Amino acid sequence: MKFRTVEPSYTSKDGCRLVWQGVDEDDADVVILNKEELAKLVEILKQNKTGEVELEDQTSFIRINSDVTQFSLTNHDLLEANTSEIQEQILEFAKVPHEPQYVYIGTKEFYPSVWIRDDSKQKEDAPKKTSKQSLIQAILSSEPEKLRQDLSPTDLFRVFATRRSTRKFDKTKVEDWKIDKILSAADVAPTAGNFQGFQVFLVKNKSAKEALVEAANKQPYVNAPVVLVFCTDPSRVNLKFPPDILEKFSLQDATIAAAFSLLAASGVGLSTIWIGMFDEEKVKKILGTDLRPSSILCIGYPDKKKSPKSRRKLKELIKVIE
Repeated sequence: MKFRTVEPSYTSKDGCRLVWQGVDEDDADVVILNKEELAKLVEILKQNKTGEVELEDQTSFIRINSDVTQFSLTNHDLLEANTSEIQEQILEFAKVPHEPQYVYIGTKEFYPSVWIRDDSKQKEDAPKKTSKQSLIQAILSSEPEKLRQDLSPTDLFRVFATRRSTRKFDKTKVEDWKIDKILSAADVAPTAGNFQGFQVFLVKNKSAKEALVEAANKQPYVNAPVVLVFCTDPSRVNLKFPPDILEKFSLQDATIAAAFSLLAASGVGLSTIWIGMFDEEKVKKILGTDLRPSSILCIGYPDKKKSPKSRRKLKELIKVIE
């Protein structure tokens, strides 16, 4: 894995994305720095000093040595870059103002530290439990409080089990680095033929959000701190099938991407509400697009923390075909 470049973030003109490239074209790692983290890194590199930058999760660090700069990320392999190379690129990047990247999800780049972990190490480190109830039983049974407590708050299965829809959001601003992670999750969602037959609209405009409330059957929580509208784009699906099949593929692509974003939001401590009832033509007009909207994902900090809801028992959910 070799350090490649510094790029603007998806949503903030103040942060950046540090990109590593592997052997394969799609084999990449990306570390997202917010405004404060980038500023600290620039300050150390300007002075040709060694030092350390603590990242926002408070367990990941950038260690700047005279020869090698190391990125020690939680639950992720160590990333390294030649200090002189990263110094040159970071200081050059910091010289000029940058606009956020256009929020069209296209490249296969992902900040992995929240989601990817070394499973073998996890098993070694995890304390042994004597409970006879399996995790999947806990997730889908009526007793969610029996979830394994050794799981990290960002463990995927804990995210599944503790996620709750929220219809009232706190007014706290959602950090740009969290929005970047959510968009990155949509980016890596599986799609038909890997053609990514969808487009994501990040709605920041206050009037547009208010108009979306009207278009979505006057559901007030659509005016959330972060609003993503997922639209189908079958023209991107370059497969030899009839138009109705391409439309189906595109709808599936957009739906899966929205689901990935929903889980990513939960993984970074946010809550969501999925909106499927809206006037498609009104939403198109608000977004200024001809693309068909498939869902609206509203994201923010919950006004009140809620416990997981009970679910039907697993044996009632699953029908086994012998």
